[in-house]
Amino acid sequence: MNLETRTNRNEIVIIIGAGPAGLTAAYELLKQTSLKPIVLERSDYLGGLARTVNYKGNRIDIGGHRFFSKSDRVMNWWFDFMPLESTNQKEHFISYRKAIRQVAASGQAVNPEQSDEVMLLRNRRSRIYFMRKLFDYPISLSLATLQKLGILRTMKIGFSYMQSMLFPIKPERNLAEFFVNRFGNELYTTFFKSYTEKVWGVPCSQISAAWGAQRIKGLSLLKAVRHFFSKLLAPFGGQAKNTETSLIEQFLYPKFGPGQMWELVADKVKQGGGQIKMNLEVRAVIVEGNKVVAVEVTNLENGQKERYEGDYFFSTMAIKDFVRALGDKAPANVKEVSEGLSYRDFITVGILVKQLALKSESNNGKKLISDNWIYIQEPDVLLGRLQIFNNWSPYLVADKSKVWLGLEYFCNECDDLWQMSDARLTEFAARELELIGIIKPGEEILDSTVIRMPKTYPGYFGTYDRFHEIREFADQIENLYLIGRNGMHKYNNQDHSMLTAIAAVENIAAGIKSRDNIWLINTETDYHEEAAEANPEE
Repeated sequence: MNLETRTNRNEIVIIIGAGPAGLTAAYELLKQTSLKPIVLERSDYLGGLARTVNYKGNRIDIGGHRFFSKSDRVMNWWFDFMPLESTNQKEHFISYRKAIRQVAASGQAVNPEQSDEVMLLRNRRSRIYFMRKLFDYPISLSLATLQKLGILRTMKIGFSYMQSMLFPIKPERNLAEFFVNRFGNELYTTFFKSYTEKVWGVPCSQISAAWGAQRIKGLSLLKAVRHFFSKLLAPFGGQAKNTETSLIEQFLYPKFGPGQMWELVADKVKQGGGQIKMNLEVRAVIVEGNKVVAVEVTNLENGQKERYEGDYFFSTMAIKDFVRALGDKAPANVKEVSEGLSYRDFITVGILVKQLALKSESNNGKKLISDNWIYIQEPDVLLGRLQIFNNWSPYLVADKSKVWLGLEYFCNECDDLWQMSDARLTEFAARELELIGIIKPGEEILDSTVIRMPKTYPGYFGTYDRFHEIREFADQIENLYLIGRNGMHKYNNQDHSMLTAIAAVENIAAGIKSRDNIWLINTETDYHEEAAEANPEE
């Protein structure tokens, strides 16, 4: 094999992947240590799942990334790169009050019309589309909700919830039982079951309850009700830091989408002496004794084989691919578990239209509904979620008089949907929008694009219940750190992935050998948002 060796005998850290975890690790290494990071990215873009796709001036955020965290560390980290927009809303944004005061005191707040590097303060609204009607999410006790549900269904939901409180299922063996215990069977089947099974492609009864324990934790119907009454009693109160994530009503967002943040971070890494190399696919991870000594890659542009040696190695690549790259260094049981891990792949169909058939319910003269995204609970379409990018940031849309949509489909790479041509997929998606009344029949599609993202969601089924065997093996490799969503096969949000990288760097700087604090992120409330959406947002 013609193998060119890329090495440097100074202390080098090889980082596989230029997503939030990989780029955070590179930046923190330069900030906290004398180590030099080399980031190896398979694709030709930065940000991983948090990239922003620029299609003719219309930008797509893959999956929708709210910039919200209960970690002050992450909040201040983001503000170091992008100051907050100057807005009179900021005093009501209690969750970020400390950080916002710091920004205001330093005079860093900027006008987004005058600067591109700015964090917007956005109102969060997501609703569920069911029975061709929009319902608030989380479910509110408004008269409109009760009218849409009808008295009979409302009573069923109430009695079903009371039953779940009086006679909970113990132990919780799967995700369906997890949902029923917190919302009651009627509310679960009405608002969660169809969407969740679209996401994962398997019945909720086959998904580990651990997914629910990680993603929605403290959220329940009772907490949603409490939140509703707290809003009635304190209309100017904003949100406390311990508010459940599903109830957060405002968030931060880069002017041009999440990818803008990671492009700025990448620039800082390169300015600090780090290297970021694109279009390099890791084919082999070379282990000698209990250490990784090198990775072998293929340059996807020219086919050149290269070898990168280092002193420490961070991996954010999918566990299944990582274990395969280990070759015969991975024990048989680790290979067995790895090959049995499941992933869900993701398609976004970007569609530009003049208007939606759904109209705003407000009286402020707006024609466009205010939702950031809508969960499609309708079982007669494959569409899982609808993003309205105008409402994430007006700067994501080239012509603000048009509506820029992201139709999200969850599938597997072997599915017919994944194999469809872009033209057929666009036609299919437009028909589904017409069928459920989102756009009018015959509505002109002004433009479109299709983006496919493999291994977007690590599954909590298959051999996931044996994942500890992979962790135990990987933790024995003393200079290896698995971080990020796919690197840990853990449904982390963006801030969780960042925190795994920060913790790994701090462990190296402090000489800490244990990885326990890294694996605890997104399970311990000191590190993460205490409760996240039952429906995935990233």
